[in-house]
Amino acid sequence: MNSTEVLLVEDNPTDAELTIKALLAAHLSNDIKHVMDGAEALDYIFCKGEYENREGNHPNLILLDLNMPRISGMDVIRELKANEQTKTIPIIVLTSSNLDPDIATAYKLGVNSYIVKPVEFDQFAKSVAELGHYWMLLNKSPSRR
Repeated sequence: MNSTEVLLVEDNPTDAELTIKALLAAHLSNDIKHVMDGAEALDYIFCKGEYENREGNHPNLILLDLNMPRISGMDVIRELKANEQTKTIPIIVLTSSNLDPDIATAYKLGVNSYIVKPVEFDQFAKSVAELGHYWMLLNKSPSRR
């Protein structure tokens, strides 16, 4: 069974495409799964709904937008950090919100990092490459099932 290295939870197709391109260009992961919202992310991680037959381990890293339809990024964080099987998965918030209450709440819920998306593509690509480099190559995480 192979695990997805990176789960990207992003409802904006342009931001998702830029993030995937930046990760691939930096040679950080060839195994990136993109889902469009929090509900789909939870289904994917917990093998429910359209993913009930998914085989594989939990992702090694989750890149999570906060402002999404159906289930918000904050609610995804709450659910994953409350579950014994998923609470150690590194979650990196990658969002346009630089509001202090959002940042404080995300950290209180247990995110590992909070990145505000830069507006310019070159800076955005650099930010994604740097965070990917740290979380995929340098950081040591526990094994996941």
